[in-house]
Amino acid sequence: MKATRRESTRRRHARVRRRVKGSSERPRLAIFRSNQHIYAQVIDDTQHKTLVSASTLDKDSGIKAGSTKEAATAVGKLIAERALKEDISQVVFDRGGKLYHGRVAALADAAREAGLSF
Repeated sequence: MKATRRESTRRRHARVRRRVKGSSERPRLAIFRSNQHIYAQVIDDTQHKTLVSASTLDKDSGIKAGSTKEAATAVGKLIAERALKEDISQVVFDRGGKLYHGRVAALADAAREAGLSF
């Protein structure tokens, strides 16, 4: 029986999460991409806390459309700025089981350009 798209994504995410762990020194930059929005969180897995977050739903982000590469780029810049304010410069990237392509890649590239290293 063929797996649904959601099950395939969940399996890929579980595979990634076996290796990717966020620590105090290098927290995890986790991305969730829905059909309409994109969300990013910097998470310390040892303390089980979200340190910084950003999404297309943030009112102060100034993003008009939620499901475009431009919006993902804006969220990437925003998450990097907020992380750097909290003295977080190195992170581990968690693509959330999604392919590193399109909006996910745009967010990651924008975060790198804004100063995060991963």
